[in-house]
Amino acid sequence: METAANCSLRIKRLLLDPRFEGYKLSLEPLACYQVGLDSPVAEVKLRDDQYTLEHMRAFGMYNYLHLDSWYQDNVYYVDQLGRVMNLSVTFDTALKKPREVFRLPADLIACDNRLCASLHFTSSTWVTLSDGTGRLYLIQTGKRDDGSCEKWEILFSEEFETPFIIVHSLSFVQSDTHSVSVLLLRIEKDELDAQGSGFHVSLEWVTIMNTSKEGEEVYEVSKRRVLQGKSVPHYAALEPGGSGLMVISYKPYSLLQNGETKQDENEKEKTEANRKEPLYYWQQTEDDLIITFRLHENFTKEDIHVSFSPNHLSVALKDPQFPILKGDLFSLIDHENSTWIIKGNRLEIILIKKEEEKRLWPELIVGDSRGEFIMDPAQSVTIAEQLMYLTSDEMNPDPNKENPPCNAQELEECDIFLEDSTSLCRFDGHTMKITHVVNLGSNQYLFSTVVDPKEMPCFCLRHDVDALLWQPRPDQQDRWEHISTFNALGYVQASKQDKKFMACAPDHSYSALCECQRRVFIYRQPSPLTTVLYNRKEGRQVDQLAKQMVATLETHDPFLGFQATNERLYVLTTKALFIIKVSNEN
Repeated sequence: METAANCSLRIKRLLLDPRFEGYKLSLEPLACYQVGLDSPVAEVKLRDDQYTLEHMRAFGMYNYLHLDSWYQDNVYYVDQLGRVMNLSVTFDTALKKPREVFRLPADLIACDNRLCASLHFTSSTWVTLSDGTGRLYLIQTGKRDDGSCEKWEILFSEEFETPFIIVHSLSFVQSDTHSVSVLLLRIEKDELDAQGSGFHVSLEWVTIMNTSKEGEEVYEVSKRRVLQGKSVPHYAALEPGGSGLMVISYKPYSLLQNGETKQDENEKEKTEANRKEPLYYWQQTEDDLIITFRLHENFTKEDIHVSFSPNHLSVALKDPQFPILKGDLFSLIDHENSTWIIKGNRLEIILIKKEEEKRLWPELIVGDSRGEFIMDPAQSVTIAEQLMYLTSDEMNPDPNKENPPCNAQELEECDIFLEDSTSLCRFDGHTMKITHVVNLGSNQYLFSTVVDPKEMPCFCLRHDVDALLWQPRPDQQDRWEHISTFNALGYVQASKQDKKFMACAPDHSYSALCECQRRVFIYRQPSPLTTVLYNRKEGRQVDQLAKQMVATLETHDPFLGFQATNERLYVLTTKALFIIKVSNEN
């Protein structure tokens, strides 16, 4: 079986600025325009049964404003009448009302068990759309530039079993056949997950192919594959041509085999139940260890083969050629005095620790995780007493020490990383096996953006105090290219307690974040100064300046959507769309 290649992200040192001094607050007014909406945005609030953190990440923090990356003067949203509304901005001072480009069926609004409607701009002439109830539409839009009024035409629609949102889609031609691949995200009940949240997350990769005959346009589903995981992906995108899939997630994803029957599910359930029982149990004192195996059949002494050496253990039942447990012990034992006995339906192995190795072992067999350690209650009390100072109600329980060893209150939020096991995985488009893995460690995921619609979306990660923008390059040896750095943005965003959305300009000229209500923060990249400015502390001339700008919008409604272009920021609330002109002048 092929193993995935462990990769790393290569930082371009030339794109880092070690002399960055910070952002200067600019008090210049930002031009801000407001467009009232005829019908409110179709916001779908979380239901009582959508109570997990994953539901909040996928649906509670959903961005209801969609930017057309192919024609960046256009933004879209879906209103409560089921209309897909478009606002095209060419002159900020002559804003027109949003116009309807497509309408979903009227009975959709009455549906209780639904998610928010979602859409993705697949190409310059195609759109994929979900109505939130489980129906997927493939729509030919014609050219959408210059506020074009071409009619959106449905060329494919199909009802899927459960509701979903669209994460990504792409259009490609292979062997003279046009195909569209769509990535759907669901959160589903998981009956087998008794100890977790009771839900799993699925990513379904659907390929829709043109099967036209005699000149008639006909599209059908040609392939469906499902990946399952336990956390909502931060980032999931298909490679051009459908050659692969990249996923950034806290917990891993694996392929759910197609065509699983109810019988297969029952077998899987039995296997899961069997897997829950450990192969063996073990406990220890400072002098010895006791390993217990449960014997499910009638075994005699002749059927059991146990062999010891000072640092090795082997246990076999019936056939000594096939031991059920074999490996190096964590530390040395007195193998001559170690023994084993059969007690009813249990096999007990007693290992005596070497005189010089009398300490508690963290594991029995090096690298083996099939056993379960059982701690003696007396040991638990002793260890709890030894660790009491770490959980004391007093800040400094030991008067001989001036300060406590660690005070979590002295840590800033930006120093704490909750998702240390976040990884970036690349799945092969044919086998769906993982081919490349990048362990992101403490490089916290911040946001994703489209720099070039013909390429995959970029993702932005925190590296120390900065935020680095990465462009996936699936056809190159280094599959991820560092294309830009947003100075100190990693530190800045961590200090914002109430942040909701983050974005950046496709030309990397600024980054921006918005709070849940009212305030938007803009961080312009350092740019050359036209006037002479000196650093008072160091007495040297400053040749460039980075600015922070703040816009406070005249609304008390929560922000539902946020998008950035090179010239403008768009902010959506339930009743209005705000356009902030982000000046390129210094």
